[in-house]
Amino acid sequence: MTHVSVTIAGRAYRMACDEGQEEHLLGLGRMLDGRIDQLRASFGEIGDMRLAVMAGIMVADELSEAQRRHHALEAELQELRSARASAVARDEQAQLRVAEAVADAAARIEKLAETLHKGVVSGGA
Repeated sequence: MTHVSVTIAGRAYRMACDEGQEEHLLGLGRMLDGRIDQLRASFGEIGDMRLAVMAGIMVADELSEAQRRHHALEAELQELRSARASAVARDEQAQLRVAEAVADAAARIEKLAETLHKGVVSGGA
């Protein structure tokens, strides 16, 4: 484990994180610190704890909205996958019908060619 110093609302907090996650943790700290600064600019000095709680709720609200959107997108993706599978099945059925129609037409043409050939051979002899 690695340790970093994250500064939030003017106070430094020593935090542990996995190797390679230092910049991510520092970025999260900067994000929360920025929220607290925004709230402080809007509401003034109303207490560090209250500002931290309000900032945490703002971030939690954004997370909740992102999760809602994620679930909606997952549902839409599932619908699209289902629609695609149906379209592929319809396309395969259409290809089979076309192949059968071509095979039937070829058989009729061969039969007609045989009939014509017999007529030419027997009529010409």
